[in-house]
Amino acid sequence: MTQQNVLGTALQTCSTDPTTGYLRDGDCTALQRDPGRHEVCAVVTEEFLQYSKRQGNDLITPRPDLDFPGLEPGDRWCLCLPRWEEAREAGVAPPVVLEATNEAVLDTLDIETLQSYADGSA
Repeated sequence: MTQQNVLGTALQTCSTDPTTGYLRDGDCTALQRDPGRHEVCAVVTEEFLQYSKRQGNDLITPRPDLDFPGLEPGDRWCLCLPRWEEAREAGVAPPVVLEATNEAVLDTLDIETLQSYADGSA
């Protein structure tokens, strides 16, 4: 099943280095079995990584047992929609890659908000 991005076109891959997504296939796929909603493709920043760590989700430290290399600023990663929203409210939301962000997030965020956080390097 082909999913679409927030722009209404085919969902692009977020990252395969490191490999992201709930299914670890590189895509921010919307799935009913994903309660975290890993649907926002973001370019993580140091500010966001430190914020996330303070919230109890350490995305910096490698976890070989989970095949997780740890993230560095500039990496693309499928973030959980609630965490991205929380970071936005705290003023530390990372830029969003619109072409790789799943259209499913539009049930919570409007396109104008997403566009205001669009990553210019995509």
